[in-house]
Amino acid sequence: MRSYSGNEISANMASECTGNFTTLPGRAHPLTSCKDEDFLQVKSYVSILYGLIFLVCFPGNIVTIFVYFVKMRPWKSSTIMMLNLAITDLLYIATLPFFIHYSANGNNWIFGDFMCKFIHLCFYFNMYSGIIFLSCFSIFRFFVVVHPIKCFFVQKRRWAVVTCTVVWTISLAAISPLGILIATRQTQNRTICPDLAAAEDLDTSRWYNWLLTGLAFFLPLLTVTLCYTLIIYTLAIGPHTQACYKLKARRLAVILLVVFYVCFLPYHIFRGIRLELRVRPVSCHLKNTILFMFIIAKPLAALNTFGNLVLYVVTGDNFQQAILSLLKFRTNKNLM
Repeated sequence: MRSYSGNEISANMASECTGNFTTLPGRAHPLTSCKDEDFLQVKSYVSILYGLIFLVCFPGNIVTIFVYFVKMRPWKSSTIMMLNLAITDLLYIATLPFFIHYSANGNNWIFGDFMCKFIHLCFYFNMYSGIIFLSCFSIFRFFVVVHPIKCFFVQKRRWAVVTCTVVWTISLAAISPLGILIATRQTQNRTICPDLAAAEDLDTSRWYNWLLTGLAFFLPLLTVTLCYTLIIYTLAIGPHTQACYKLKARRLAVILLVVFYVCFLPYHIFRGIRLELRVRPVSCHLKNTILFMFIIAKPLAALNTFGNLVLYVVTGDNFQQAILSLLKFRTNKNLM
């Protein structure tokens, strides 16, 4: 019978404790290197949800942009920001057929590396420009309601134009690293088009993710929450505030907070967790559970386009009247 030395016993115990973990290529310490599950059961969910978003929001944003251009002149500052938000939504929605095909095709990308980068750039540009636009809109509403006299200048159109230009510039600069981090790769006779959470340059992706999440999501989230808390409080204690104005402010607050907390927050949480688990020795079951939740959360982020359509109606600026007049015109034309 063979006797074991102390070092051999320690090595065997360490082997048993880390039996579920494997070492990632190119790293000296043991990390989990699990094979990602395909989760075929959620492929239909992703395709159907993206399909519904496309069918509703593509024509919806075209109509919205048409109404803003034709029926809403002269533009107010809030109108200019809503128009820019609708344009970014439309650019993103136009890429959804590629996501639908990718999911329905078993995560096999056939459109080349350039289109892989492009559709993810569109996705992130829509997300973060939308988040920043909604934050700026909330700040504008805060000034109008809480400090209407002191900050009357923010209602001038040139400020809205400057704000939109800055938002587009910041959003493009913020997502530009994705052009390097995201690239197609071959695996198991398939071409994968990975999200940021699955990018190969893991260290860079982690730091970039936390900067992007902190500055482009959590800071705007805090801004929107604080602005609408103060707006609702100001209207609640205002003795001469009309009830309809209070109701409109509450509706705006609910819509924006739902968009941030239901659409955007789960995606950012699970993206961050997924990236962090890739460098930590955890079980494959936990990693694949987080991957499953991330797959579920990503289409939720696209649901912000639904919320934005509702926002255009609730914000006022005669948008409802413009839609009704457009429908009335079409009805009269058909009866002639």
